[in-house]
Amino acid sequence: MRRMRVLSDSQTHVDGLVERELELATLDAAFAEASMGRARVVLVTAEAGGGKTALIDRFCADRARSTRVLRGACDALFTPRPLGPIHDFATDVGPELRQKLLGEAIPYQVAAVLIDDLRGHEPTVLVVEDIHWADEATLDVLRLVARRIASVRVLLVLSYRDETLDARHPVRVMLGELATGVAFTRMLLAPLSSEAVSRLAEPFDVEPVDLYRVTAGNPFFVTEVLASGSDAIPPTVRDAVLGRAGRLSGEGNALLGAVAIAPPQMELWLLEALAGECVAALEECLSSGMLVQPAAGAIAFRHELARLAIEESLEPRRRLTLHRMALAALADPPAGRPDAARLAHHADAAGDADAVLRFAPAAAESAAAVGAHREAAAQYARALRFGERLTRGERGDLLKRRAISCFLIDQYDDSLAAVTEAIEEYRRIGDRLREGDALRIRSDVGWCPGHIAASTRDAREAVSLLETVPASRELGLAYANLGSLHKDAEEGREAKAWAERAIEVGRKLGAHDVVLRATTDIGAAEVLAGAPEGPARLEDALAAAGAAGLVDQVGRVYYNLLGPASATRNYMITERHLAPGLQHCSDHGLELYRLYLLAHGARVALDTGRWDDAVDGAKAVLRVPRSSTTPRILTLVVLALVRARRGDSQVRALLDEAWALAEPTGELPRIGPVAVARAEAAWLDGRPDEVVEATDAALDLAVRRQSTWRVGELLSWRSRAGVRDEVAVEPRGPFTAQIAGNWLEAAKQWTQMGCPYEAALALADADGEEPLRESLEALQRLEARPAAAIVSRRLRTLGVRGVARGPRPSTRANAAALTAREFDVLRLLADGLRNAAIAERLFLSSRTVEHHVSAILGKLGVDSRSEAVAEAGRLGLLQDP
Repeated sequence: MRRMRVLSDSQTHVDGLVERELELATLDAAFAEASMGRARVVLVTAEAGGGKTALIDRFCADRARSTRVLRGACDALFTPRPLGPIHDFATDVGPELRQKLLGEAIPYQVAAVLIDDLRGHEPTVLVVEDIHWADEATLDVLRLVARRIASVRVLLVLSYRDETLDARHPVRVMLGELATGVAFTRMLLAPLSSEAVSRLAEPFDVEPVDLYRVTAGNPFFVTEVLASGSDAIPPTVRDAVLGRAGRLSGEGNALLGAVAIAPPQMELWLLEALAGECVAALEECLSSGMLVQPAAGAIAFRHELARLAIEESLEPRRRLTLHRMALAALADPPAGRPDAARLAHHADAAGDADAVLRFAPAAAESAAAVGAHREAAAQYARALRFGERLTRGERGDLLKRRAISCFLIDQYDDSLAAVTEAIEEYRRIGDRLREGDALRIRSDVGWCPGHIAASTRDAREAVSLLETVPASRELGLAYANLGSLHKDAEEGREAKAWAERAIEVGRKLGAHDVVLRATTDIGAAEVLAGAPEGPARLEDALAAAGAAGLVDQVGRVYYNLLGPASATRNYMITERHLAPGLQHCSDHGLELYRLYLLAHGARVALDTGRWDDAVDGAKAVLRVPRSSTTPRILTLVVLALVRARRGDSQVRALLDEAWALAEPTGELPRIGPVAVARAEAAWLDGRPDEVVEATDAALDLAVRRQSTWRVGELLSWRSRAGVRDEVAVEPRGPFTAQIAGNWLEAAKQWTQMGCPYEAALALADADGEEPLRESLEALQRLEARPAAAIVSRRLRTLGVRGVARGPRPSTRANAAALTAREFDVLRLLADGLRNAAIAERLFLSSRTVEHHVSAILGKLGVDSRSEAVAEAGRLGLLQDP
């Protein structure tokens, strides 16, 4: 699969392959054997667009300067030109072969000339592509060559589409004969994994999950979609699909059209209802490879893009008729209940407004009930397109439900637009209860993108409005929402007061969800304040929400549990709940909460010394544009701190972006982390005077909020810059000892907490040689070069000799600018391990290992894993210490 890098709005660049290292290594090994006089045949097979040509291009390019390469391809013609691929490379063979091709070109004579030429030359790579389109004469030549080259220094590479070959196909017969002759290897190119598709999508504004879904990992489809830069089907894909369909009979094309209107697959009974006698062409469509049988009794397109291309090609009247037929058939299926989502799809395509309004809201509610909020939002949007037939109250309710679904998948612009329309609808009919609830929802939605003032206004207006009507669940939620806003601003007393009012209303009305939400906010405030009862309160809420089946509430509890825990370095909580929380949010489509948890996970990795993992986690959040500012702020800080601690560039730009997002909100959880990071970056860069400027506003806010942990963080950096502050808030944790100059106690506490970098910095505050040496060694292990340089200077100031000025000799990977983790991966590459085995050995994800391998190749200036190992050997990186 070619990997592209964006160069401009209209230009892409191809600079490598993804997930084809093993295949390239197999070809390399086969060529090595062939070069020693043991001919090899490699059969490269994949579906259409599966990357056969890209792989062969790369293999041949690697040998263009040192090896003779003969290459030809068969034509996709109804009547192939005889010996077409032989003609392609005849000029490179010699006049005798060209002369044979000008005459009757009898296959055995052509083969004899070609074999004689191969015997008389240096090792040769002979490639014939797309032999599924080969004429019989070409197949005869290949069969004869393969039989007679056992001791010739030649690698014969043949590519074909396996799905187009039935048992009687001439190529299948020829391949059967090869099995009893020269040594051969069959290489099946698998589709790209979801991880590889995500990696390719990184430079583009494309949702990788959607890209993988519509392409099924087909390299050609992936590349073309990314290159097109639009949501439409690229013309190249459309032409390829329609070209394949054009080889089918009229009945086959009619059958494809029927299957195309019913994604993701069609039952045979429905196909019979829509296609009639054309069902007889089913075997033809399956043999072509365009259709597959994913399950018994069902038919589907192999790729969603192919289905879309066929559906778009249908004549409008034909498409309308098929959808109406499907709507009628699915309304009364032969077994089971009607599927509201499928009925809504066909009703929409058929233009049946009444049916859309009947089925789409029901489909949305079913989707939301199982956590499929993206699908729910889409179904509500479908119904609202026909909303002029509804009353204002009905339309308002649909808008409000869509707003909630969009909120949970982090689509704030759509959510705010929908709930604002709902508010207007309720106002027009004078429904205070529903208007107040919609205001509460808009307040909740507006907080995440940082509209704090507007969110607070909406929250207070909601309470005022709902207090004018009888006590309700909606009032309890409005109280809880105000409590959440104070909790998120780290105003603990106010948060608790509003939450207790919500609990009172919830208990009175038996509204269990209201009680849980308010209890969660109290617990989160307690964890942030260091109150011992906080974690237990939240874990009880988590269990209660799970037992009650409140899927969204479970996600919210995880968010409230892990945010304060990561902020205050409570790793007992993060170790126990981060992985299950991410799993729950992923399983139930809670993109909003999952985004927060990913950001917290990146911060935990940073604080516990796993800096490569922290970078990977931060990039996972940053690569997808989102409206939520807090996760972006936190991950910009993580990425900036890793770069600052390693002495890399582009730190200031990251922190400037984070500050631009955080400062307007006036909220301590957004402002505090950026201020602390700016202070550290300034100190590491030898600019202590900027530490005070970076922390003044945040410290004032932290003192007003009486945030003991954040006050401690800020005071510790100001102390390192030589500033002694007198504040009314007593810091807690290791900061107390650190600010008091008790570096030994501070280092001990940081070590017990699992924060090696902070422990090393605490030791760096000492005046003695021994603790400073210990600090230096720890910082060098972490590859914290700027801090290590500061400690080295202190040691030399004390008159200590023999202080290493650079990284420790044991970090020899720095000869190639490799990180410690990249060096670990390189050593395992040298041992012959594949990505999955490396991931298991180092307790990493396969995707993380893939990123490390890519970085290693780039830093060593090579293109393959084998070349990386060779270059590492040349540099002496693999020698034992």
